[in-house]
Amino acid sequence: MSEPARLARARTVAELLDAAVTLPLVGDVGIDGIVGLLPVAGDWLIVLPSTYIVYQGYRLGMPKRTCLWMLLLVLLEAALGSVPLFGDLLDVAWKGNRRNVARIERHVSAD
Repeated sequence: MSEPARLARARTVAELLDAAVTLPLVGDVGIDGIVGLLPVAGDWLIVLPSTYIVYQGYRLGMPKRTCLWMLLLVLLEAALGSVPLFGDLLDVAWKGNRRNVARIERHVSAD
């Protein structure tokens, strides 16, 4: 798979997870924010597609240390997302998948 295709897939997954729909008064909400409403399990279901973004970064040559940091943020978001109410607000506001794609984009553009 080519570099632009990998980056495009990572972007698509991040947009679905973090900003699939726009709600009045709330703003962009993705699958992460919706599935995260399921107590505990919802947040952990999102770990797999979020990890796919990290994997694409790894395949694009991101340093291992940065990939580990991105993975740590995915796991931290899942753990904190499991906290009632606070976790739901975090899922809507944090947009961690978009942040990870931005890291990948910075790495790719620096090459």
